[in-house]
Amino acid sequence: MKFVDLKRQYDAYKQEIDAAIANVIKNTNFVMGPQIEELETTLADFVGSAHAIGVSSGTDALLLSLMALDISPKDEVITTPFSFIATAEAIVLLKARPIFVDIDPVTFNINASLIEDVVKERLKNGANVKAILPVSLFGQCADMDEINRIGAAYNIKIIEDGCQSFGASYMDSMSCGLSDIGVTSFFPSKPLGCYGDGGMVFTDDHELYERIKRLRNHGQSVKYKHHEIGLNARLDTIQAAILLAKFPHFLEELEKRNIAANIYTELIETKLKGKVLPPVVPEHQTSVFAQYTIRILDNKRDEVIKSLQENQIPYAIHYPVPLHMQPSMEPLGYKKGDFPIAEQASKEVLSLPMHPFITIEEQEQVIETISKAL
Repeated sequence: MKFVDLKRQYDAYKQEIDAAIANVIKNTNFVMGPQIEELETTLADFVGSAHAIGVSSGTDALLLSLMALDISPKDEVITTPFSFIATAEAIVLLKARPIFVDIDPVTFNINASLIEDVVKERLKNGANVKAILPVSLFGQCADMDEINRIGAAYNIKIIEDGCQSFGASYMDSMSCGLSDIGVTSFFPSKPLGCYGDGGMVFTDDHELYERIKRLRNHGQSVKYKHHEIGLNARLDTIQAAILLAKFPHFLEELEKRNIAANIYTELIETKLKGKVLPPVVPEHQTSVFAQYTIRILDNKRDEVIKSLQENQIPYAIHYPVPLHMQPSMEPLGYKKGDFPIAEQASKEVLSLPMHPFITIEEQEQVIETISKAL
């Protein structure tokens, strides 16, 4: 059993993927080939965004978005302490300050009801809150209506970190198309993944679009004319071709992910009720279940992990150390206890094998192993 079985997926689409790769090699247009623009147009249409810019990774998508908003050392960006390091890392790389807000205990996303008070406090203290960076964690969006309201009220830009939620919906709109800027990742294990690193930025703002296009390519608008300092953050043509080959199967895969998630949830409610909490998706949303992350109660996670290891069942902890407690974030001055909900979640969460090709038998094996451990 694999945590994410990319081999099963490749075997299912092998002919299409191989042909797409071979076409790029045949035409030798490896950097900024026509597949880049085709993918950008295809995914912008899917998200409902006016523009899309293919970039080299989800991390670079975040960094480029912050650069396009002129985030600088005098600025602050509000975000969650419960995410992968890239969310805060991109802010710190620009010498700006992440301001963390604790999470919702049910969805694990940033608690939108806490944000406005933090904004007011920071502004009162003379800070320049330039952006809010919510993460659509584990496959579903944060409370984007409330977050967008706050952004509009205080003239703060919103960047949705949709690196785990591409394909999810919120109030009948699509993740990555819900705010000023949306970003996603095509890391291989993502619901729509390439065979290396890749990412994309989405926006309706034409000026931001043009600037991010420049910034991803050394700040140049035409060859050897560099308007500003940028990055080498282009999406590889081969990766775009692979994504184009896989995308026609994407909606079917999302349906299979949701079926698998429902099976997990039913098994948990039957065999593990009161011991394990399954993920919860609000009624007005859908999840792509980039991870199926449960919450193990009563300090029993170590026992579960030991049992999974003994039975050679893969697992992951997303995330064992909240961002404010990472050694790299020590200069920010946060301490243990500052964000108790995120800290408690980090001690209880466990992600189970999840992909469109997982079998019911494999899921039953996973839950039975956890049941025996508890």
